[in-house]
Amino acid sequence: MDLAALPVLSLADDPQRFSDEIGASFRQFGFAMVKDHGLDPDLVASAWRLTEEFFALPEAEKRSYILSGKGGARGYTAFGTEIAKGAKISDLKEFWHVGRELPAGHPLASDSMPPNVWPSRPEGFRETFEPLFAAFDAAGATILSRIAIHLGLAANWFDPAIEDGNSVLRLLHYPPIPGDAHGAIRAGAHEDINLITLLLGAEEAGLELLTREGNWISVSPPPGALVVNIGDMLQRLTNHVLPSTTHRVRNPDSERSRYSRYSMPFFLHLRSDFPFVTLPECITPENPDRYPVSITADDYLQERLREIGLKM
Repeated sequence: MDLAALPVLSLADDPQRFSDEIGASFRQFGFAMVKDHGLDPDLVASAWRLTEEFFALPEAEKRSYILSGKGGARGYTAFGTEIAKGAKISDLKEFWHVGRELPAGHPLASDSMPPNVWPSRPEGFRETFEPLFAAFDAAGATILSRIAIHLGLAANWFDPAIEDGNSVLRLLHYPPIPGDAHGAIRAGAHEDINLITLLLGAEEAGLELLTREGNWISVSPPPGALVVNIGDMLQRLTNHVLPSTTHRVRNPDSERSRYSRYSMPFFLHLRSDFPFVTLPECITPENPDRYPVSITADDYLQERLREIGLKM
């Protein structure tokens, strides 16, 4: 199976055609690549520039934005903090989280959804990432509406499920590989927690997915396209009809190990109080309900954050 089999889809296509195509790609790979998603190229270019500028700040300055006890929900998470589920060595990365802003007194405001913090440098950080978050949010909602059609649901089925959802925009920096990495890699093999992830591609290669046949293949979207993949929450909701796919960011070859890698995933989440009830459309005699006990999206999230070292 070669990389050419992973399609590049257009969100501007007829909704039914896009629905059929992303459903087929998700069932085979758990991944798809999507163009014509509506993100402003100038806004994206500003976001890349500001991401590089922020991570170039002094370590002490970046660490001043760590929010204790919040599980990395907002602000800065230092290098070597996050670890893939089941791994023994932390990933070689640092990151910043921008989340949804809730009005004062909102019933979903909590440690899981605290207010954003904003760095004093670089200039224009908040003014760039607030509208970029909103743009990702809109594109993600449109893609979910197409997934709903593929599942035999109403196109607007996910709208109330993601209203005020706990989505997060992550700015990721993988520094040059240290000489004492001792088997650590940039991001260990893992599956995402959320419903779907929308990822802006990185200049440096490294993202790989694990095929159903057990082979690692490179995922390198064309300029401007998004990589979209299923998270464990959608896998659970669909009773594994749409499976979450293991992926990783491998270390580069020796020549490229001296260069940083930046990427920008948007983790689209359900509302914190959303109750998981397996979709009846995804339950059959051959595929009985794997999750008869319902839990909330936030219960699920907290369990996973403990598994990856972001909460105790």
